[in-house]
Amino acid sequence: MTAADRRTILVVDDEPRIVQFTAMNLEVEGFNVATAGNGREALDRLNADTAIDLVVLDVMMPEMDGFETLRRIRAQSSVPVIFVTVRGDEADRVAGLDLGADDYLTKPFSPRELVSRIRALFRRIEATEPPPLQEVAVDDWLTINFDRSMVFADGKEMHLRPTEYRLLYQLVNNAGQLLSHDTLLERVWGPEYRGEHQYVRTYVTYLRQKLERDPRNPEYILSERGLGYRFKDLEN
Repeated sequence: MTAADRRTILVVDDEPRIVQFTAMNLEVEGFNVATAGNGREALDRLNADTAIDLVVLDVMMPEMDGFETLRRIRAQSSVPVIFVTVRGDEADRVAGLDLGADDYLTKPFSPRELVSRIRALFRRIEATEPPPLQEVAVDDWLTINFDRSMVFADGKEMHLRPTEYRLLYQLVNNAGQLLSHDTLLERVWGPEYRGEHQYVRTYVTYLRQKLERDPRNPEYILSERGLGYRFKDLEN
């Protein structure tokens, strides 16, 4: 890997020892590292440096916490973000995903786990799959153009994030078939994510909010309680 090919990771945490330890381990793995001690510094770094490829963002920080920082990042950028929360605090993890985080880690975590998640996230971003169909006209409400990566609901274009689009691709390409949580996790997020069912539930909610006539009574993305999801059968 040449210097020009090295990815740059922005590590944001108010604990200097954690920042130093994390930066050292990422540099050993071949990444460039920028650091910030709070949310305001992180936003300044992102505004000043367009070469930031990914942000590792802690929740609990002074001046501006991770939630507000992430909200402001998403208002101006789609840079991948890994949210760092306290172990067992599911509410923080869900809130982070709702605000647009791409992944989360719980403290304490090992450097190996962080590097694995970073590389998996980059693989997802770079992955491309040949579209099975150029266009799927589901009905007069929903049309999906895989060839152009465009989705229309009620005649309006819906802007999907990359992970939402990959999840929709898997569901529609297997319309009528039940896909388990772990199958979707492996195909959309990667094998490292087996068992992390919250990801699937959260992103299915995002898709329903954008695509369904009534997200509370979905007609396209259907649940099989405790098993997984299936897209409506397009043959009927």
